[in-house]
Amino acid sequence: ALDLAFRKLCEEIRALGWFDPARKKPLPVFPRRIAVITSRTGAALQDVINTIARRCPAVGVLVVDVRVQGEGAAADAILVTRGGGSKEDLWAFNERVVAEAIVRCPLPVVAAIGHETDTTIAELVADERAATPTQAAMRLTPETAALTRQAESVARRLAALLGRRFDLERQKVASLGRHPV
Repeated sequence: ALDLAFRKLCEEIRALGWFDPARKKPLPVFPRRIAVITSRTGAALQDVINTIARRCPAVGVLVVDVRVQGEGAAADAILVTRGGGSKEDLWAFNERVVAEAIVRCPLPVVAAIGHETDTTIAELVADERAATPTQAAMRLTPETAALTRQAESVARRLAALLGRRFDLERQKVASLGRHPV
C-alpha cells in the first residue's frame, strides 16, 4: 500500500513540475549558516556537525529539532536529514505537505533521508539530494583548505597586477622627467 501511495504521489508531483531540475535553486558557494532540520538526538545530526566543523568551521549551524522548530530562522541553505529506518519510519518524508514545504522554501534545500538505497519524495523535490548526511554536509560547506588556496591565488594575482601597474606608472614618471613639457 505504501509503494502504491508513493508512486501515485510521485506521478502527481511530477505533473506539477516539482521534480524538474530547472526549478531547483543553486546551492550557495559559501554559506554563512546552514539550517539542519532533523532530530536533535539522531546520529545524522552528529555526522553533519562533525563534517561541517572539519571542512569549514566558519559556517554556522542552526539545528532545528523538527518537534519544536522555530519561526523563520535566517539561513543560506537548509539540510533536511534523517538516518535510516523502515519504509514506515521514513514515510513522513513522502507526505505531500513536506514536499510542498520544500518546493515553496525560498532557500535551497538539500535532503539526505535514510540509507543510500532509500528514496523519498522529499529528496526528489529538494534542490539537491545527497545519499548520506555526511555527503549533504560536504555539498553544502566549502573546505577551508580550498578557500585558503583560492584566497592565496587571488592575493598573488593582485600583487602581480599591482606590481605591473606600479612599474608602468614609474616608467611614465621617468619618461616625463626625460621629456619636460
